[in-house]
Amino acid sequence: MGVRYCPDTLWRVPFATMYQTKIASILRIFCKKAYICTLNLNGMFSSASELWKGFVNLFYPNLCFCCTTDLKYGEQYICGHCLYDLPVTGFYRERGNPVEQMFWGRVLVEYATANYFYKKGNRIQTLIHQVKYHGQKEIGEFLGREMGKNLRASAFAEVDMVVPVPLHPEKFRKRGYNQSEWIAAGVCKEIDKPLDTRTLVRRHAADSQTRRKRYERWENVMAGFGLTVPDALSGKHVLLIDDVITTGATLEACIHALQYTADTKVSVATLAIASS
Repeated sequence: MGVRYCPDTLWRVPFATMYQTKIASILRIFCKKAYICTLNLNGMFSSASELWKGFVNLFYPNLCFCCTTDLKYGEQYICGHCLYDLPVTGFYRERGNPVEQMFWGRVLVEYATANYFYKKGNRIQTLIHQVKYHGQKEIGEFLGREMGKNLRASAFAEVDMVVPVPLHPEKFRKRGYNQSEWIAAGVCKEIDKPLDTRTLVRRHAADSQTRRKRYERWENVMAGFGLTVPDALSGKHVLLIDDVITTGATLEACIHALQYTADTKVSVATLAIASS
């Protein structure tokens, strides 16, 4: 009477009928050859994939958006050298930093920070212009993740959710995306908090703010934001995200809208702060 076996342990059976032994031997050889063949195929497909990438790079080179040098394996959008040299502020570790000071006497915020200095001609200006005006929204998420890596080790990790400064629907349709939403998505991935893009809305389109004085900015945007559900954020600590803070007028208007209920707390994090 032959020894009982199951297919998974076929080659471990020490004694069996001659028929069973032959089958076990054949299966063992087959499994070994199939494994070797799989390794060879994986290697072949991997090599083919690398060759294809190299061919595509001849026509569409994968270059750093800052210095235009070739990106190395594992690098995304920005080379390691340029990423290391980005002008980080370190404000997330400082109470009373320049971003927090912008809101003193204007509106209550728990914490406020900007991750980089934005200056005419510097790398951050180049990258943010790529995000806002050249369709490179993925760079926004990448930089958002870089900011999130700092925030997750700070008091900003106490927030309940992340809310980006919204675009007016007309502007959203024209651009196709909201750059602050992509930045916020990157932050969320690092601090592990939910992203809310529906509660805070822009009621009317605002004109460009870049050439306005502070009071004109304030007048232009103060009544421009609202909540879809007035008490949706009651009892929550919200992290408000934007790309660049200049005077803080837009963010101030958003904070007023978010604090419709008195028990809503708001912190602010922008990708960059404009500096002279």
